[in-house]
This record gives sequence, structure tokens and C-alpha cells, in this order.
Amino acid sequence: MKYFEIEYISKGEKNKIIIPSQNKIDAINSFKSKSMGVFVNLEEVSEPFSVKYDVLKNKLKEKFRAKNIPLEPYIASLRQISTMLNAGLPITTCLEDVVKTTEHKRLKEIFKIVLEEVESGLNLSDAFKRFEKEIGAISIALFDLGEKTGTLDESIEKLADILQEVHNNRMKLKKATRYPTVVIFVMIVAFSFVITLVVPQFQSMFEEYNANLPFPTLLLLWIENAIRQYGLFVFMGAVLLSFGLSYFYKKSEKFKLLFDKYMLKVYIVGRVIYLSMIGRFIYVFDRLSSSGVPILESLKTAIDIVENSYLKEKLSKVIDAIEEGKSITTGFEDTNQFESMVIQMISAGESSGSLSNMLDKISGIYRKKYAYLIDNVATMIEPLLIASIAGFVLLLALGIFLPMWSIAEAVGGT
Repeated sequence: MKYFEIEYISKGEKNKIIIPSQNKIDAINSFKSKSMGVFVNLEEVSEPFSVKYDVLKNKLKEKFRAKNIPLEPYIASLRQISTMLNAGLPITTCLEDVVKTTEHKRLKEIFKIVLEEVESGLNLSDAFKRFEKEIGAISIALFDLGEKTGTLDESIEKLADILQEVHNNRMKLKKATRYPTVVIFVMIVAFSFVITLVVPQFQSMFEEYNANLPFPTLLLLWIENAIRQYGLFVFMGAVLLSFGLSYFYKKSEKFKLLFDKYMLKVYIVGRVIYLSMIGRFIYVFDRLSSSGVPILESLKTAIDIVENSYLKEKLSKVIDAIEEGKSITTGFEDTNQFESMVIQMISAGESSGSLSNMLDKISGIYRKKYAYLIDNVATMIEPLLIASIAGFVLLLALGIFLPMWSIAEAVGGT
């Protein structure tokens, strides 16, 4: 696309307008169709700043919107559509009702655009494809399945069930980590308060008596001095480090893979990530394959919702094995992410033709393991929190009271 600046006369005054066009002739014709005035001159110019700004603004807007929409309102809308379809109402009426009732702004925009495209003759799955980054590949797969099999209401209901399971797991994790997070935050605030406001009050007294300070006191004074002089730099460094890690995590696949791999080794955190991701993979794979979605497509969709790139790469070996003509059991073995009991169950299900039944049982096993771990996260973290609090209190007690006792003895001796 080229840009042409056209000079023209309107009401006795010279004016200019920039018109995007493929060539000069089209630009002149476009200007004449606007009936803005008398054409004077035409000159090709570079892309205007306003156009660059609009392009950048739209890119940022799309990037911002590329995040997944909240699951709760989306699940509610899906259940609403499923119920109305089951009652025999046309899909356009269902979408119209969702547009009217949903309160989430972005979700309303999505359903409004989808409604317009469906009314123009497009399939529901095709209409939703442009929003795949926001609603997930699993939604597109089940919309497509429902349209192909004529059971759109059942497919949408199953989609709502799958997303509800994912949402419930996220809520359990947030609930389990709320208490440890609050305790750690309070500890940091209390420690910072004591170090910056309480310890300096004792420093002048210690210096006045010229007492030999014990190591805990020297350590407290060193921390206080470091916070006072370098606290801002440490904070800025932490912020820059956070932005740096986030940047490389998004831009470098190698760094992302390495980071996600080591996250799986972090105490408690790694186990939570592993059980949630693997459990989600098994559950979605089971639901999709039992609904009639082809095995490979079910696997690809189930792997797509795994957020840990290291696990995603490992699980992709199941697809590679099937494409090479190997069994599903072999593919699961190649991942090295499943215990022998799970492999045996998959093998038994595959050989007996009851893979879906076995996957459902395996999904139940991972669901129970995840629930047990989440229910006991606070208990597992509690010893670390108690040890941290005890160390914090002990350091303060020794750092402040030891020199005070020495000063009191010195004063009493005189």
C-alpha cells in the first residue's frame, strides 16, 4: 500500500489530504469520488505517523486481548447455549440471548461477532476460530465435533464440564496457597519494619557505650545498613530481573523449556505443576476421545492446554509414536512421565478395547493425588514457615538483647 498527499482547493482555500492507494490514478479517482474540491497536485509520501500509531495500537490491543478470557463467565455462557439448544432453539437465538445476558465485556464482543458470522452462513466452529487464543483449542475441537455429529448441545455441555474441572483445580490451588502467601508477606513486612525502624534506635546506644557487639547484632546492623543504602537498587534489580525473565521466557523457546524443566524440581511447586498438568492432559484426552474426536486430534488438543513447555514436549512423544505406527502404550512409555502402574493400565485398556474406561480411571487417580496434595500444601509448607519465623525471632532476640545485657552488666559493675 502506498500513500499519496493530494493538494486541493476548497472554498477558496488550499487543503491537503493523504489517501492510501495502489497507484496515482487510483488515488486521484478516490479523491474525486469524495467531491472535496478542485484537484491541484499529487505527491507520494511515506506512511503517516497516524497510520503507524493506529497499527501499533491495534497490535497492542490484540496482544492484550490474546489472553484467555475468564473461565467462569465463559462456562456459564456455554451452559446457557447448551440448555437452549437442547430445548430445540436455533443457534442464532442462543447466541443472541448470550450477547444480551453476559456481563463480561470481551466475552460479549466475541459472541456478538460470532453471531454476525453465523448469521452470514459460517459454521460455529469456523466463526470461533479467530478467537482460538482466547477460548482455547479445546473449544474449537468440541464445537467442530458437535456440528459434524449433530450433537452440538452435548458437545458444548461436555466442553463446559472440562473447563469447569480446570477452573476448580485452579481455585483449589489458589485457596491452598493463600495462607502461606499471607504469612510470608507479613513476615517480610514485619522484618523490614523492625530492621529499618527499631534496630537504628539501638545502634546509637551501642555506640555510646562502645560495647563489643556480638555477631547477631553486627548482622542486624549490616542488614539495616544494606537496606538503607542499597534497598532501592535491590528493589529495582529485582524488578528488572523479573522483567528480564519474563521477556526471555516469552521470546526464547530454549530458555522457556529450561525454566519450565527446573520449575518441576522446585519443592512442592514442581509436584503441584506436574499433577495438575498431567491430570488435565489425561482428563481432556479421555473426554475428547470418548466423545468421538480422532485419537491424534484429541492428543494434540489435550497437549495444547498443558502450560508447562517441558511437559508439553515430553507428551508430544505420544503423537510421534502413533504417527510412526507404534501403540499408544509405547508413546506413553517414551515420555518417561508416567509410573509403571499407569502404563500397565493404558496397555490393558488398549489391548482390551476399553482405553476410554482406563483413561477415566487414570484421570481419577491423578485427580485424587492432586486434591490430596492441594489439601496438604499448607501442612507441608508449615515447617518451613515455622522455622523461618523462629529464625527471625531468634536473630532479633540475640541481636538486640545480648548487647543490652552486656551494657547492663558494665553499668552495674561501675
